[in-house]
Amino acid sequence: MKVSDTMATPIEEKLDQNLKVRTGMVHVSDGKSRPEPLRLNLTMELLSLQKLEVVTPTSHPNGPPMESKERMVQITRQKQGGLGLSIKGGAEHKLPILISRIYKDQAADITGQLFVGDAIIKVNGEYITACPHDDAVNILRNAGDIVVLTVKHYRAATPFLQKQLTKDTPDSDNDATCAELKADEGYKSSVNSGTISRSCSRPMSICSEPEKRWTDVVAVPLMMAYVTRYIYGTDKLRQNAFEVRGLNGVTTGVIHCDELAILSQWLKLITDNVVGLTHLQMKLYNRNFAVGERIEYMGWVNEGVINNNISWQSYKPRFLLLKGTEVMLFETPPLNVAGISKALVVYKVYQTMFRIVKESETVDSRQHCFLLQSSGHEPRYLSVETRQELLRIENSWNAAIVTSVIKLGRKTFAVSHHGKSGGLTLDWQAGFSLTEGADSAVVWQYKFSQLRGSSDDGKSKLKLHFQDHDSRAIETKELECQVLQSLLFCMHAFLTAKVASVDPAFLSSIQQT
Repeated sequence: MKVSDTMATPIEEKLDQNLKVRTGMVHVSDGKSRPEPLRLNLTMELLSLQKLEVVTPTSHPNGPPMESKERMVQITRQKQGGLGLSIKGGAEHKLPILISRIYKDQAADITGQLFVGDAIIKVNGEYITACPHDDAVNILRNAGDIVVLTVKHYRAATPFLQKQLTKDTPDSDNDATCAELKADEGYKSSVNSGTISRSCSRPMSICSEPEKRWTDVVAVPLMMAYVTRYIYGTDKLRQNAFEVRGLNGVTTGVIHCDELAILSQWLKLITDNVVGLTHLQMKLYNRNFAVGERIEYMGWVNEGVINNNISWQSYKPRFLLLKGTEVMLFETPPLNVAGISKALVVYKVYQTMFRIVKESETVDSRQHCFLLQSSGHEPRYLSVETRQELLRIENSWNAAIVTSVIKLGRKTFAVSHHGKSGGLTLDWQAGFSLTEGADSAVVWQYKFSQLRGSSDDGKSKLKLHFQDHDSRAIETKELECQVLQSLLFCMHAFLTAKVASVDPAFLSSIQQT
């Protein structure tokens, strides 16, 4: 395969340690300059852009790297042993967070890409270089099942860390190790300057032979990555091209495919991996929540920003969560359970309307759009990349409606009926009921199935039309409510949940999720 080929090549698939790896030639640009040919390399967790280079290996293939370059390594946490590594250092010692021990046959060791003496710079894209030791430990413990570490090898630190191992120094004895590390001027100078000793006992010509090798130009972690065919922030669809942005801020640039079939195949493979990884992360988060508080959906959407009802001026990526009784929008995905409390927008699902926008109603070239409108707030116009993703959100929304209504149980709104103050209650089991007076006496009550229609004036007045079980006659009840929109949205949620729960299998799946 020649790197100078002008055409994108079909996707090749191979097994590497029983894991599927897909590769193929594409063209990549920054959106402004002429695209250059590179190879796409897709694993379950990582999308890499690679070029063929003539390299001279400077270290044993199974040993630590000689170069002091940053590397990204992905680890899958094990149930027993966790990440399989220990750390030393920390900001309180004016030292980086250093890997001091790697446990044989555990997660870090299995990667084959982490070494004693590696400094951990980022965890899932979050810098920890300024963290005290204990904070770094907590960040690693709570980083999820799939963890992406950005590391840089400090070779001068390795002998001291290995000496600690031979002394059987407890992992908790961080202060003693740090004191010894800082006492060595050679290590300090190597850290400060970023240089690495390149000593070799043999001449370079004997140490290694030049060879051709695919080397990574860019590596993007796929956990909760953002995949789009649109020019960033617009409704303009790229012609036979797409972009992938990682949580760590790394982007692939614009990936061009000459054939639509190859483009579609790459998009599906990458998106499937992103969805699979995101679902794994969602399951991890849900371990911390009770049944009625769990996450039903999380993924990227784009929100349109409108100006004077003329056209959408821009689109902003948002991360959408449906959790328990709430729908949330984030500027960036939450990296841990604590981050879920930092949403940009939070609405109650049972007081929010979800509506798919018909193709004839879209306001610009963006497809697969939907509206979220919560009572008392302006509607939010959102879009996703594919019809399949839109249907996933719709199905998750219906599940979230049932979950939220069952958890809520009942909701009462202050109303007036024939001039008298009262309360209209929506009850998951009993249906509609109106109560009046200090003793909350029931004036009338109907099941949800008896509602035949409703009408309102858009302000405060509402008419509910019920059918009597015996006479089959329609009975109209007139009410006034100062929070009419909130009442209507809540009614819609209860009725939607009742319709969905007619399917016993569906209701059972919601309760067990």
